[in-house]
Amino acid sequence: MGDEPTWGELLLTFVLVMGVPTVIVGGVVFSLVGLAFWATAPERPWRR
Repeated sequence: MGDEPTWGELLLTFVLVMGVPTVIVGGVVFSLVGLAFWATAPERPWRR
């Protein structure tokens, strides 16, 4: 049998496992918001 993982290893594993979906979902949301702003830009008036 293997050794039990330490708290540091468990924390690192948790951060890695939760970090990947967070980066992917964040990238998708950021892209959709940017696309929405880009698509509606011609409809917004310029203010100077």
